[in-house]
Amino acid sequence: MNISAVLSLVAIGAVLGAILGIANKYLIVEEDNRIGEVMEMLPGANCGGCGYPGCSGFANALVEGEAKKVSACVVSNQETREKISTYLNETPGPDGQPVKVTI
Repeated sequence: MNISAVLSLVAIGAVLGAILGIANKYLIVEEDNRIGEVMEMLPGANCGGCGYPGCSGFANALVEGEAKKVSACVVSNQETREKISTYLNETPGPDGQPVKVTI
C-alpha cells in the first residue's frame, strides 16, 4: 500500500472536515421557537381546513405573519384561539417583535 496516497486522503479529509466545521458555525439557521409552541397549541387534526398543509403549515404562517386570523383553524375552539392569539401578540420573536394576530 502506498503511504503517500493514504496521507493525501487523510489530509483532504481533514481540510474538508475543517471547512464543514467552519460552515456549520457561520451558516447556521436559527429556527423561531414560536412555531413549535403554536404547533403544540393547535389541535393537531392536520385537516387543511385553514388553507395550509396541516397544522405545521398554519403555525408557520401565523408566526411569519402570513396568516392574520387564528380562527382560520376551524377545528380549534375559542379557548385555544385566544391562547394562541395572546401568545403570539405578547411573545417577541428573534427580531424582538411579536406577531399581531386576531382571533
